[in-house]
Amino acid sequence: MSAPHRFDRGHTDDLMTFLAASPTPYHAVANTAERLEKAGFKQVAETDAWDGSSGGKYVLRGGAIIAWYVPESAVAHTPYRIVGAHTDSPNLRVKPLPDAGAHGWRQVAVEIYGGPLMNSWLDRDLGLAGRLTLRDGSTRLVNVDRPLLRVPQLAIHLDRSVSSEGLKLDKQRHLQPVWGLGDTVRDGDLIAFLESENNLAAGEVTGWDLMVHSVEPPAYLGRDKELVAGPRMDNLLSVHAATAALAAVATSGAGLPYIPVLAAFDHEENGSQSDTGADGPLLGSVLERSVFARGGSYEDKARAFAGTICLSSDTGHAVHPNYAERHDPTHHPRINGGPILKVNVNNRYATDGSGRAVWAAACEKANVPFQAFVSNNSMPCGTTIGPITAARHGIKTVDIGVAILSMHSARELCGVDDPHLLTNALVAFLEG
Repeated sequence: MSAPHRFDRGHTDDLMTFLAASPTPYHAVANTAERLEKAGFKQVAETDAWDGSSGGKYVLRGGAIIAWYVPESAVAHTPYRIVGAHTDSPNLRVKPLPDAGAHGWRQVAVEIYGGPLMNSWLDRDLGLAGRLTLRDGSTRLVNVDRPLLRVPQLAIHLDRSVSSEGLKLDKQRHLQPVWGLGDTVRDGDLIAFLESENNLAAGEVTGWDLMVHSVEPPAYLGRDKELVAGPRMDNLLSVHAATAALAAVATSGAGLPYIPVLAAFDHEENGSQSDTGADGPLLGSVLERSVFARGGSYEDKARAFAGTICLSSDTGHAVHPNYAERHDPTHHPRINGGPILKVNVNNRYATDGSGRAVWAAACEKANVPFQAFVSNNSMPCGTTIGPITAARHGIKTVDIGVAILSMHSARELCGVDDPHLLTNALVAFLEG
């Protein structure tokens, strides 16, 4: 049964704004930091000495952000309550030698990042965004948020087999976008264009991390506008919810028995093994340094970690009306039915029975209904940062999220109720 309709227009409007303003992980963490700054958080540098003062703090590293709020009552061994998420989404990313073309077309050479639904990138108006590294070592966020690129699909007249055999795309040959006309490929054209767009001197850019994005904005969908369509819900929906929850807890003035934490990592879509991924040292380093900055010892750190719980928040699969047989027959999460608890006994998700109890208590406190998700036994199960976090740090972890359709598409679909319901549950969890 679906949850009562609890649509919070302001929250969902804000989610749509966040999605549109965050075409890359670098933009997502910058926007997250800006929102936390408004809630009183201050950035701390990893290269500086940290103090044990109370209040909100955050660390930025590339496409990752770790933020935490130290209540005045916190001691060295105070445990953490963590909401983990990831900032990256499957897409097309610019290669080191980006300028390409053939047969009178100018193209941009791209590499496939993660596991996108490749057909969803065809015939869309695409922008270009990311991070430029300048000659002096500084970085600049860039976003050409207008129709610039397009991956044109082959006309059916030239491939009649599409009707009988389905669309078949070669990742190397068929997904290179066009961005103009010209008989000569000129090395440096794309970067020179971005330098001009961003008032940078010619030759000032020496490195780049660039990716394409659909410029179609998020939108309400359906007869009664019960749905939201938009890009990068996997997993910026969770990043947005966790940011809102952490800000709300930090500004509530309530006494907190735990230190609430937001951990938003990069590179989940390709295994999390990086200095900004969940399988890297960033979270553990931040938590340990926070303990030591409050005068704690190794024993205090061990006690804090032993009492810590993490909610790994990532999108999951709502039952698909056209493919219901692909789902477990007794577990059919519904759009607007509340957030989901994700379970897999082979540890593709980190949830166990005691973790379920923690999540159930938070949802009960927030008056939020929740649903359960397991994969069909005949199909492989995806995974999240949850098992990685549990194994790397020895922290009890529970996998949860919001059920969506079209996961890994350039444009995904969720319900209008679920993002706000997730945020309310996260507030209750962080408050303890």
